[in-house]
Amino acid sequence: MTAANADQRHYRIKAAQRDLIAACGGIQRAAVIVAFSDAQVGRWNNGAQPDMMPVHVALALEGECGMPLVTSAMASLNNRRLADPDGAVEAANSVTRSYTDVVRQIGEVMTAAALHLSDGQITPAEANEQDKLMAHLERAIADHRKSLAQVKAVGGFTVVHGGAA
Repeated sequence: MTAANADQRHYRIKAAQRDLIAACGGIQRAAVIVAFSDAQVGRWNNGAQPDMMPVHVALALEGECGMPLVTSAMASLNNRRLADPDGAVEAANSVTRSYTDVVRQIGEVMTAAALHLSDGQITPAEANEQDKLMAHLERAIADHRKSLAQVKAVGGFTVVHGGAA
């Protein structure tokens, strides 16, 4: 690899690091997310500094903001590109998340109702608490129904060893 090529790669990844730090809310916020000092994150952010993020740091920040900026830059430098998960995998993940949220919300409603009814009465404050929990449950059910519609739209999926296939 020539020096010019190495410089090009370096500056491309440094630019992606700057974009990633900005997407996570800036130097101070990124430092908190990855438990590094502001000064170190600042060196990753500064194009004139040679410091490069460790891979685990880039992955943590990409996970935080949901944008694979450094990973995409590295793939691009190798004449590759990232692909979004296929519809079935996305649907499987969505339905799993929404189902677990419904179950969790049901548990919260049942727990609160059991506690409130244990003394044979329900106060207005307890009724208000249960009403709020029921509203959360309604939203969780609506989200799960949307996830199920997504599964129908992609033609379903098969669960293999706890994951989607």
